[in-house]
Parts: sequence; structure tokens; C-alpha cells
Amino acid sequence: MIFHNPSGAPELACDQCGCRWFDRTKNNCCYECGSEVSAESIAEFQRALLDFSARETHRGDAIPGEAGGAREGKQ
Repeated sequence: MIFHNPSGAPELACDQCGCRWFDRTKNNCCYECGSEVSAESIAEFQRALLDFSARETHRGDAIPGEAGGAREGKQ
């Protein structure tokens, strides 16, 4: 499940309970209910990050590399 924060950036949330804390765990599981995030959800989230980055770059005020690449190393 993907939500968008107030700035429009995508946030990955648990398909089971809606928790958005996947990025704060080390085992790709939901912080609240323990459900594992699927490879499909991760791929969908990565596409959403790339789309967001492209939109922000098109706007002209984005910082290159911040939307997609900055998160890749933090999982």
C-alpha cells in the first residue's frame, strides 16, 4: 500500500494494518503487526519513488538523487 505525504512523496505502508514503519526495521517486516513486506510492494514503491523523482525534476526545484537513490541504501 502506498500513501503520499503532504509533499507528495510516496510512503510504503503495510498491506495488513497500514503502518508506515517499514523503513525503520531491518527485516522488511511491519513494525506494528509483523507482516512481511512483499517483493511486489517493494517494486511498486520503487516505481512510485522514480515517478515522484521525475515529477520533481520536471518542476525544476528538486535536489537530484534525493527521491530514489537516497533511500536505497537505508533499507
